[in-house]
Amino acid sequence: MRVWYRNLDVTIIAAWLALVVVGLIAIYSTTHGPKAEFLLDSVRQNYDRQLLWVGISAVAATIVLLLPVRFYQNVAFPAYVLCLLLLIAALLFGAEINGAKSWLRFGGIGIQVSELAKVGTVLAVAQLLASRRAQKSPIRYGFLTVVLIMIPASIIIAQNDTGTALVFIALIPIMLFWSGFPFSTVVLIVSPAVAGYLALVYQPAAYVFAIIVAGGLLFQTRERYVAVLALLVTAGTAAITSLVLPRVLSSYQIDRITSFTNPEAEEFRYTVGFHLVQSKAAIGSGGLTGKGFMQGTQTQGDYIPEQSTDFVFSVIGEEFGFIGAMVVLAIFAYLLIRLAAAGVQMKHPFGVMAATGVAGIILVHLFVNVGMATGILPVIGIPLPFLSYGGSALLANTIMIAIVLNLYMRRDDLSIYGY
Repeated sequence: MRVWYRNLDVTIIAAWLALVVVGLIAIYSTTHGPKAEFLLDSVRQNYDRQLLWVGISAVAATIVLLLPVRFYQNVAFPAYVLCLLLLIAALLFGAEINGAKSWLRFGGIGIQVSELAKVGTVLAVAQLLASRRAQKSPIRYGFLTVVLIMIPASIIIAQNDTGTALVFIALIPIMLFWSGFPFSTVVLIVSPAVAGYLALVYQPAAYVFAIIVAGGLLFQTRERYVAVLALLVTAGTAAITSLVLPRVLSSYQIDRITSFTNPEAEEFRYTVGFHLVQSKAAIGSGGLTGKGFMQGTQTQGDYIPEQSTDFVFSVIGEEFGFIGAMVVLAIFAYLLIRLAAAGVQMKHPFGVMAATGVAGIILVHLFVNVGMATGILPVIGIPLPFLSYGGSALLANTIMIAIVLNLYMRRDDLSIYGY
């Protein structure tokens, strides 16, 4: 028991608890403030339900911490297959909530299986990249990594939950780069997606980006064929995107993507840009120290849609100001640093890649959600980890952190051969 306590990183637990408490405070403000009498009963119960999920997540984390490290290596691929089956079941038989058919009901409890799928996917990719053979055939195992991640991402896209699918896709460059893949290879993987997005927003910017990427890779690798390949792939993706996606996506979907550049424009302000306009107004009105708990005019006036989920950061910004928002971001930064440090100190490939995957998921959620709330990025419906209302997300994120804590705590039990 002495070793167990000595190796447990209590600072990670403290960061998790601090974020959860801040989330509960924000959710309480949106459901029990002056506007509460005008809310539906189901909305007013969000705080109580979230508090219950905090307890469930804490129990689950305790169980995860008690399991041996070999359990996670042995269960990695079976857990991945189980997650795929749950995703398919949700697609075929699940309940549709907010347009996404990604929920399964077990008794009276609804579970968003796409959140739980993150756990199985991270474990499976970590086990794959930790294989001795992965070091001997990096290209092959890099391809298998892409396949492992794209299968659940594709099913989630079919469920009409593009935001969650993008989190999976963002794992590809993160985990490949951290596993030792050349920087040029990772850039080749990422640059087409960026160019495709830029082509929808402003097509000339996509081609300028393609030239910059090609020039940068030529400078970095000194290989002309790499630069030419980057230019063809990136510019080609931009051209295809500008021609094909307007015919595939609805005008509303395209407006959602492009409106963030000027959400206050007449054609966006009261439609797809409404979320951004109200969120930016709330954060801006908070000033340095905020308006006080349950005193935010935008929050309590219910002007911000999805306040307790996708836009919980705007509640923090308005009621606790710039200082409160920076404190939250500082806690996230500390949590991410500690997760990365735990992975490095484990040294075992499975532990390193598992910690990388968990930190990557939290980082992508943080970057996109805060970017949405502040108008830097378009609104794609991604919650803020540990703060946004949502039991499935809280449970999945807590389990992933507990897995990293377990692997770090029992790092001496991992094979001395590193596999």
